[in-house]
Amino acid sequence: MILDGIKGTLRGEDPLFASDYVICITHKGQTDIMYSDLRVHTEQYTIGVYYPNHYFREISKTDDNLKTLIIVNEETLDDNFLQIIQQLRYRYEQQPTVKLSKHEYKVIVNIVSGMIETSSIDIIDKHKLMVRQLEFLLRILSYYRHRKFNENNTDKRVSINFYNNLTEHFREHRDVDFYAELASLTSKHFSKVIKQETGQSAAYWIHSHVVKEAKMLLHIRPDLSVQAVANMLGFDEQAAFSRYFRRETGISPTEFREKDY
Repeated sequence: MILDGIKGTLRGEDPLFASDYVICITHKGQTDIMYSDLRVHTEQYTIGVYYPNHYFREISKTDDNLKTLIIVNEETLDDNFLQIIQQLRYRYEQQPTVKLSKHEYKVIVNIVSGMIETSSIDIIDKHKLMVRQLEFLLRILSYYRHRKFNENNTDKRVSINFYNNLTEHFREHRDVDFYAELASLTSKHFSKVIKQETGQSAAYWIHSHVVKEAKMLLHIRPDLSVQAVANMLGFDEQAAFSRYFRRETGISPTEFREKDY
């Protein structure tokens, strides 16, 4: 789904939980938001790529905001042509935005205009064509991002598999050794490869994923007790979950929920 000509940004003071993959193109104006624990600034010619299961909170914005949003649901994300989305996840979750030149911005806008035109006409296999156009957009954006951030464009096979394994097993396994064994590597070598490919350690990504899921549940499920959230995340006792959460965030789950970070 493409929402073109969006004025303004988030409304209200409460964080907004996003369950879809979103590409945000800023045509005019400036915005500052919290993207989970990361402060993000956008301005003219900025492209933001935001992954599911994060929450957003608006900090400030100018009155002249004008954006285009490309919203991709979970079912579309599973398309084989969009594997690039998972390949780029570590990059975008660390740094979700990139400021383009005027020329680069126009190239992206032209691709999006083609996607909008495709979505408006009756054509065979329209969904497949839209997916391929989206893949093309992401590859061009990745090329621009590579030039600005000097990122390696090669596929990150170990970290991609690590991410897939992490999302499947994080409730039962929060130790690096488990994921190293799945990768058929020693823990030392596995940790070194993950650090090289993503810029962060394997332990960082494990703890970050657990905390992200915890915050999501604490925020969107006020009907659940902290004990219930702990159980859903694989902690046998609330006390163990609370210690883990405090160690990683500096506050308790109850404090996080009460202050609605």
